[in-house]
Amino acid sequence: MSEIKKILSEASVQMKKAVEHLEIELNKIRTGKASPVMLESVKVDYYGTPTPLNQVANITATDAKTLTVQAWEKNLIPVIEKAIRDANLGFNPTSDGSLIRILVPTLTEERRKELVKQAKQIGEEAKVAVRNIRRDYNEKIKKLTKAGVPEDEVKAGENEMQKQTDSFIAQIDAHLKQKEAEIMKV
Repeated sequence: MSEIKKILSEASVQMKKAVEHLEIELNKIRTGKASPVMLESVKVDYYGTPTPLNQVANITATDAKTLTVQAWEKNLIPVIEKAIRDANLGFNPTSDGSLIRILVPTLTEERRKELVKQAKQIGEEAKVAVRNIRRDYNEKIKKLTKAGVPEDEVKAGENEMQKQTDSFIAQIDAHLKQKEAEIMKV
C-alpha cells in the first residue's frame, strides 16, 4: 500500500497548489477597502520593458479608501499614472509631483454582485482543477492492479482519494464564502 500512499501524497500536494492558486486569484479581486494587491496587475513601461508596478514604486494603503504610490524615480510618476489608468481598474490617480494618490471608489451593489460572480467563477475553476487531479491520480492507482496490488487496496486508495478531494473542495468553498462576505460588506 506504500505505492498508493505515495500517489495520494503527490495528489495532495497538487490539490494544495490549486487551493493556493485560488487564494492568490481571490486576493486580486477588490473588496470595499483599499489594498496594495489591487495594483498587482499594473505593468509600467520602465525604459521600454513592461515591469510590475511594485518593482518601480512603493504601494501603500494609507487608509481604507486611499492608496499611495511612491515612485523610486521621479520621472516615472507620469508613466505610472498612465499605466494605472490604462489598467482599466476604475481608478483615477492624482499626483502632486512626488506622490500618486488613488481614491478607491465605493463599490455599488451591482458591482459587488459582479465581483462575487467573478469569485465564484475562479472557485469553480479551482474545483475543476482539484477534480482533474483526482481523476489523473485515480488512474495511477487503478494501474497498480496490473502491477499486482490487491484490488481491495486499490479500492481503499480510491476511497481515500475521494475523501482527500472532498476536503480540498470544502477548503475552496470556505475561501469563497469568506471572500463573498468581504465583497458584500459595506
